[in-house]
Amino acid sequence: MAGHAYIGSFTSAGGRGLTAAGVDPKTGALTALGDTAEVPNPSFLTLSADGRTLYTVSETEPEGAAAAFSLADPAAPALLGAPVPVRGGAPTHLAVHRGHLLTANYAAPGSVTVLSLLDDGALGEVRSVLEHEGDGPNRDRQEAPHAHAVLPDPTGRWAVSVDLGTDSVRVCELDAESGELEIERELGLRSGIGPRHLTFHPGGAHAYVMNELDSVVTVCRFDAEKGSLRPLAEVCVLPDGSAGENYPSELVVSADGRFAWAANRGHNSIAVLAIDESGERLELVDTVSCGGDWPRHLTLDPSGTRLYAANERSGDVTWFDVDPATGIPKQAGSLALPAVSCVVFA
Repeated sequence: MAGHAYIGSFTSAGGRGLTAAGVDPKTGALTALGDTAEVPNPSFLTLSADGRTLYTVSETEPEGAAAAFSLADPAAPALLGAPVPVRGGAPTHLAVHRGHLLTANYAAPGSVTVLSLLDDGALGEVRSVLEHEGDGPNRDRQEAPHAHAVLPDPTGRWAVSVDLGTDSVRVCELDAESGELEIERELGLRSGIGPRHLTFHPGGAHAYVMNELDSVVTVCRFDAEKGSLRPLAEVCVLPDGSAGENYPSELVVSADGRFAWAANRGHNSIAVLAIDESGERLELVDTVSCGGDWPRHLTLDPSGTRLYAANERSGDVTWFDVDPATGIPKQAGSLALPAVSCVVFA
């Protein structure tokens, strides 16, 4: 085994919690090495910049938490202190930014929490909580703010949060001394679209918002100097004539900026999108089966040649070899793990 992956799952639905897996460098195959359920519902994971610490949410209500694991032994993550409550419910996403850990808390009222990081990678105290405001037209899903993701922009200056409940993306600035998060600009998207996640083109001048309530990607121009986003176009991630409910989850972009892949829950597919040289135009070129049911998360391995889907309801992680010329994934294997939700690579 030449590498390691870490897989989160919902313990409340029978998942094993956090699973460490070995990665075969030749085939991309995953082999489970061990599990820990010390943290309930570690549904989303991220790594420190040096790769020595793994951070997880604990997606629970009425209050969720965040936790840190040492990867001194990559095959056996060790919890660094008790999980820290984030003063918000159902944290669904997290990111490291300017010496802090930020969590996006979905439960109403949606919010973003800022936690300090200690020298050994462990979590310190909550420094601030930024509560979102607003709602949307879908009264079942948008009766209040529902922060669903938070991540730094490519320059590392801004923290960008995505709110499904308010149809908006907020560009914020973090004061590294005080830990206070302040909204610099807010972009309102089309009413009822339900933004869930966001990723940037590697060129840095464009961002792509994955929308859960309407199966489209919103292409935005990003001005890193001003911290502003401007919507340019919407691109559907389903073939013409598709029937039935669909709730897209994750969107990933290749390191060379030529392709993007979107996970479709309901249609149970991976949409393949070609990106033009400018990063401004996306085109749906194909959809392929996700190899399971309800793909909650997608990620590329460090080589960028394989794509992994965490299929929550069927309980498996499937992996695909990606054709470098077309971007089309071909399924190569799977690992059975109940209630999986996220995969990251060390």
